[in-house]
Amino acid sequence: MRPGRVVWIGLRPLRRGPMQIVETATLDPQQGLLGDHYSSRTGGARHVTLIQAEHLAAIAAHLGCDALTPELLRRNIVVSGINLAALKGRHLRLGTAVLEATGECHPCSRMEEILGEGGYNAVRGHGGITARVIEAGEVSIGSVVMRTIER
Repeated sequence: MRPGRVVWIGLRPLRRGPMQIVETATLDPQQGLLGDHYSSRTGGARHVTLIQAEHLAAIAAHLGCDALTPELLRRNIVVSGINLAALKGRHLRLGTAVLEATGECHPCSRMEEILGEGGYNAVRGHGGITARVIEAGEVSIGSVVMRTIER
């Protein structure tokens, strides 16, 4: 599997609050993505949410839009050039951190509110993945994303 790259990082400091776009973020095995409102209450399975840039284009096409900004989907990290679905249940290196892909990131009912009618169905199958932090580290725009060999 070829590696990909991080193209966008966003934190959700407050529930339903605006996304905070950042250049670098810190990942911790106990708290998850530091600065995100999910950081200390997720129990680990949903420390981080990731989505492919290629899927943003697909969702936009399903909605009849030219483009979609990542913060509308409220995922933490947008990557390009790697198939996230192929990583389910596997470990991946994200910058200097190691994560375990824990499952699909299904759309929530807010997608209709945020994206308009058809938003929920447009995101189905394109919502990305959830992941748990296994080893602490940092991720920045341009960081490599790649599958690792499980120990």
